[in-house]
This record gives sequence, structure tokens and C-alpha cells, in this order.
Amino acid sequence: MKDEPRGPQAAHLRQRKFQLLRRFPIPPDLLPGNLTRSFTRCGNPRCHCAHDKGHESWTLTFMAAKGQRQVERIPRDWVEEVERRVSAGREFQDTVREVLAANAQLLVLAREQRKKRRKPD
Repeated sequence: MKDEPRGPQAAHLRQRKFQLLRRFPIPPDLLPGNLTRSFTRCGNPRCHCAHDKGHESWTLTFMAAKGQRQVERIPRDWVEEVERRVSAGREFQDTVREVLAANAQLLVLAREQRKKRRKPD
């Protein structure tokens, strides 16, 4: 883009954008999606699950290639680590959205400033 926006608003947006970009190099172990705990009953009338909440299970649900929803069972001993990675992935995605919004605002500001420079007084 030729016409970079100028002024305090543009400077603030650029500063925030680069602050976010420095904060988040892409970590290699981020995970998308949601980690969910659920309870199921096995059907055995003598099992504790017949009278209790059920058997605990964990699943990770995410969008795979070509928009396909994928659900994977997660072993209990992985839950804490997967939860941390999903949370980090969500924080990264939120930051990327904020950077994209700042870029869009900078574009709008540049266009507004360009219009003002071209108007004859």
C-alpha cells in the first residue's frame, strides 16, 4: 500500500500491532478447538455408572482440513497438557484477530486521509 496512514491514531494502531506480534511468535505445540469432559453409562446395571454420573471421558473437537469437524478422545493423563495447549491456541487466535483488525483500521484511516488530501479547499 502506497499511502501509509499518519497521525497519532495510526501510530497507536501500528504500535499495538507490533507489540502483539512481538508477544506471539508461533509456538509449535498450539492446539485448536475445545476440550470437553463428558460422562457416559456403559449399560451394565451393576456398574457404578448406573447410579452415578457415569464414566468420565475427554474429547478434543476441532475443525480439520476442508472444514471437517473432528472429535478425538483424550486420555485422562493428557488432559492437563491438552487443556494448556488449547488455551494457548485460543489466545494466539484472539491475538491474530486483533492484529487483523488493526490492519483493517489502518487501511480505513489511510483511505480517509487520502480523501482529505485530495479535496480542494
